[in-house]
Amino acid sequence: MNFDKPSIINFDKIGSMQLGYITVAEETKNIPFDIKRVYWTYYTPQDVTRGGHAHKNLQQVIFAVSGSITFNVEDREGNKETFVLDSPEKGLYLSNLIWRDIQFSHSAVLLCLASELYTESDYIRDYQEFLNYRSK
Repeated sequence: MNFDKPSIINFDKIGSMQLGYITVAEETKNIPFDIKRVYWTYYTPQDVTRGGHAHKNLQQVIFAVSGSITFNVEDREGNKETFVLDSPEKGLYLSNLIWRDIQFSHSAVLLCLASELYTESDYIRDYQEFLNYRSK
């Protein structure tokens, strides 16, 4: 797997319709970084766009554990792509310096595994600053 650009990671789904399923994420096995933080977002209204930022250093693997979540991303070279997370065994890997805008379906729950603790200084919240930063 190429971890230089945004990409979908498919995780194993273990179980059955009768008993339910489990999906496992493990450092160094199917997560390409040490996990230092886990967070989730929920009750995000459908008509709200979240994100609107990039990270200088942070890497993430993001799941839609419920509902569907659409990511519009832009990488360091200006390549734009759309990813739809609509299954709990599908994760989106985002390396650093990836701009993202996020749309949630009704009652979607986003789960994020992050490579760093929260640091406000890691965020690039202004799109023009992102364009300037990535051209360095």
